[in-house]
Amino acid sequence: MKPIQPLAAILLLAAPALARAQDLTAQPGESWLFRVAKGQPVAARRVQPTTPPAPGEIRLTVKRMMGTTVTLLNNSAQAYTYRATLVGADGKAITARSCVLPANNRLAMESWPQVAAAVRIADFKPTRDSSCR
Repeated sequence: MKPIQPLAAILLLAAPALARAQDLTAQPGESWLFRVAKGQPVAARRVQPTTPPAPGEIRLTVKRMMGTTVTLLNNSAQAYTYRATLVGADGKAITARSCVLPANNRLAMESWPQVAAAVRIADFKPTRDSSCR
């Protein structure tokens, strides 16, 4: 058996901090369009920040503004709660508080004081509630 190479060892140690396959990871300055299927973002593609979401799509934009700011525009009839995770420059993940993503082409804006290298979102759950979690 061959010994583990240094790069492979680093990747094994970093594995818990890596995104799950169903997470959508966006860096500051990026915008993405996606749909939700089985609670996860699917069919994600990078777009311009002004690209409107088609019916049933959500647009995510991440910016560095007073820390990290995310805007989501949900062009579906379903409101959602979701999980947001900030990823620091050191690769460490911090679960962030997120509010409800309203339905019917309404905008949601989240802001956290931490400067993140990326934001991961996943685990969308239908809701009628409008409170933060």
